[in-house]
Order: sequence, then C-alpha cells, then structure tokens
Amino acid sequence: MRAIREIDHGGPEVLVVGDAPQPAAGQGQVVLKVAASGINRADVMQRRGFYPPPPGESDIYGLEVSGTVVEVGHGVPEELLGQERVALLASGGYAEYVAVRYDHTLPVPKGVSLVEAAGLPEVASTVYSNLVTVCGVSESADDNAGCTLLIHGGTGGIGSHAIQLAQALGLRVLATAGSDKKCDRIKQLGAEPINYRTQNFREAALELTEGRGVHVILDVVGGSYLDDNLKTLAVDGSLVIIGLQGGNKGNVNLGYMLSRRLSVHATSLRTRSSADKAAIVAGVGRVTWPLLESGVISPHLDRTFSLDDAAAAHTYFDSGEHAGKILLVP
Repeated sequence: MRAIREIDHGGPEVLVVGDAPQPAAGQGQVVLKVAASGINRADVMQRRGFYPPPPGESDIYGLEVSGTVVEVGHGVPEELLGQERVALLASGGYAEYVAVRYDHTLPVPKGVSLVEAAGLPEVASTVYSNLVTVCGVSESADDNAGCTLLIHGGTGGIGSHAIQLAQALGLRVLATAGSDKKCDRIKQLGAEPINYRTQNFREAALELTEGRGVHVILDVVGGSYLDDNLKTLAVDGSLVIIGLQGGNKGNVNLGYMLSRRLSVHATSLRTRSSADKAAIVAGVGRVTWPLLESGVISPHLDRTFSLDDAAAAHTYFDSGEHAGKILLVP
C-alpha cells in the first residue's frame, strides 16, 4: 500500500509517499480502508524529530482517520464489515489502510461526511480527556454553572472543537487568537476572543472575569505562557498543557500556587495506555457524538490535500493560516 513513513526529519519536504506492507487485523482489531487522515501538531513534531511513535507502533505518520472496515480480527463482530468508522491511532494514518483496536473506533456521526469525520477522533479525544478526565469538568451542563474556560489557539482544530464542547457543557469560554480575522471566527463560534498580538491575554481575561480569573486553561503554548497562565487562574483553578509551541521550560512561583490552590497538568494522548484510550473513546461516544449528531457541535474543515501533497499540507499547517482541520485524502 501507499503510505508516508518516518524516514528523515526536517521540513515538510521529508514527507514522501512510498510503499509499506498492508496491515492485517489482529485480535480485537479492525482494518480500515482510509478515506481521510487528520493532520495534527503531533505529526509536525514527529516530522521535526521531537515526537517519535511509542515503542512498537508503526513508523507511518498519522493519529486519526476515517474509513470503511474491510477486515475484522478475532473477537470483533462480523457485522462491522463495511461500516464507516473513525479511529484514534498511535500512528499509521497517512496510508491507504490501517489496523486499529476496535474499541479505539466509533461510527461516523450521523450527518457528518466520511471525509470530514477524519478530523474528529484526535481533537474530540484530546478535548474530552483534558476537560473532563483531567480537569474535572462535569459531563452535565447544570454542574458547570459559573465555570470559565480559557483556550489558547481558539481557531485551530482543537480550539474550535473545545469552544463548542465547553459551551455545550455549560462553560463560559474565552479564546485567544493572533488576528482580527481569527477573533471574528471565535465570535462566530460563540466565545469571547482575545487578540494576543494587541492585548495581554492575562490582563484581558482578568478584566472579562472582573478580576476573578478563569477556572480552567487549555494551553498549547507551554513555557513562555506559564507564569501568565497561572496568574490568570481563579482560586482552585487548573492549567492543562497539551503543547509546547512556546518552549518546554518556564518559572513557577510555588508560593503563589499554594496560596491559590492551583493545579498544573501536562498531558499527552498518544502515549496513554490502550485501556485509557478505550475509556476516552467511549466517553467521546457518550458525550460528544450526540452533540455532533444534533448539530450542537460541527466539524470544522479548513482544507483537504491528497496524500501525495502531504508536504504542501504541512507547509500550510506550519503557516498558521488555517482555521479548522487539514485532512489528507489518499
């Protein structure tokens, strides 16, 4: 089959289509014929040599796909053959076929196209696991009254999805972006934008919350934002770091954290155990999928590229000009 493997590291030009063995379904697995694969920040970090696949996983790029089940392994119901499903992967998505544990898949949500659905598994699992599992946001909107969330990068794939899920769960949402156009996009999603190029996000968030601060921050920046993030949190607030675009080091005033009972979490979905991922995918199916099928949450597709144009897709991703998901279609 055709696939993009991790052969060299560097710029987008290292992403070259080659041949790879077509996978077979092991016990508890299905094989999907891939309709589309989502591009994520983790793919960029892997391309640059900073985020290798977990031990024992495929050297093919790609953490999420949609496709059609063409083979089932032992222990998987035969009726899945021919079903359209999405899958959360540790690797293997930039290919024509992928094998994945059945309990890491979900049916394509009703009303969502098969291609669009490829942009859902990674973002939905990342957002659900960090807001609900890590930070303790309730799955019931009634329990989240008065809770405020700040999202850094509000127009990316994760940011767009997080805005919608958080609002559906009853949270007030603030989100940062780097242009007026992107801030307009955040407004369209129903959140309150902060332009980090013209405003200090900490000062803006404190002003919007009348000095109280926010209860949860979902952060893709990391080190350079650490101090300001902590000083943006309300008492008993939680910061969850899911990216390091601003570096991997920062200074922490532990006394300030102690006085306000603050929590800092740093998480990676890719390195979680198979059992953890299965539980997260089940939670996404329980909470997020009905919201997608009812139209409360919608997938946000920016652009599709062919598998052969993966270098161009990564170049576009690196530019930061996208708003929503970028997909590869083999």
